[in-house]
Amino acid sequence: MAEVSVLGESRGSDYDLPLLALSFGNKDPKAPVLGIFGGVHGLERIGAQVALSLLQSFSEALLWDEILLETLKKIRVLFFPIINPLGILHKTRSNPRGVDLMRNAPVEAIEKPNWLLGGHRLSARLPWYRGQEGLELENQALFNFCQTQFFQSSAVITVDFHSGFGLQDQIWFPYAKTKSPFPHVAEMFALSQSFEKMNPHHFYKIEPQSLNYTTHGDVWDHIYEEFMKVNSNTYLPLAVEMGSWLWMKKNPLQIFSSLGPFNPMTPHRQKRVLRRHMSFFDFLIRATASPQHWSQLKSVTKLKYQGQALDRWYSR
Repeated sequence: MAEVSVLGESRGSDYDLPLLALSFGNKDPKAPVLGIFGGVHGLERIGAQVALSLLQSFSEALLWDEILLETLKKIRVLFFPIINPLGILHKTRSNPRGVDLMRNAPVEAIEKPNWLLGGHRLSARLPWYRGQEGLELENQALFNFCQTQFFQSSAVITVDFHSGFGLQDQIWFPYAKTKSPFPHVAEMFALSQSFEKMNPHHFYKIEPQSLNYTTHGDVWDHIYEEFMKVNSNTYLPLAVEMGSWLWMKKNPLQIFSSLGPFNPMTPHRQKRVLRRHMSFFDFLIRATASPQHWSQLKSVTKLKYQGQALDRWYSR
């Protein structure tokens, strides 16, 4: 049921580390897909740790959970938990060539982003460097994996785990390149409504990334747009941005550590973070197995949800 793939290597001056991904469940190219990703930024190691923790819990459940095994006959679940392994090893945001992988894709922001923060091509010595031309090895491996695993799928949700922004955990959805709504905003609203009704006391803030800032080169914008060129079905690329400012507020001294602004530094807080996303993951498995409730909206329902989404997220 499980397949492990070596997608390539992240290459540095001292080490070459493999890029590993896993696939579970239905191998039909058209099967609904849920993808879990992490470790894009090496400093944000909690993102990779959350993805690995979800993978561990998921793997243990496969040993006994008959309901999950039946569900996997209908869907495919992907894990690519460490996209930038050398960044994690070296405690750097970028990959070994100094490139910020979340600014590296061939996507240009429509609204002008903040200088430097939105991505630039000035120098690898500066943060948020985009690189020059083409996808970096890690991003090319990520793109190839996504293209192989779900570009023919009937419905797709991916979640990329990050940290380093805000006082509250946030679920972001496209776009990073523009403040305009993305084509599947009605489906996103339908999914969020189901989640909020099922989990009325959840702790996430759900909104477009562009309400916070826009960037050039967002790799998930790129994957989404390439998906849309070949597939008319629904794809929702989500990012969980964990509110690491709250961890610093509770423990101000960790700001003096290179990892402090991005990670919970005390053991009890790390355990809390690792377990708090399980309910969201469980919901996403259920939603992927029942895509008709959010990805296959009738025209009247889609228009209604689109209007509600615009009022909720874009009226500002």
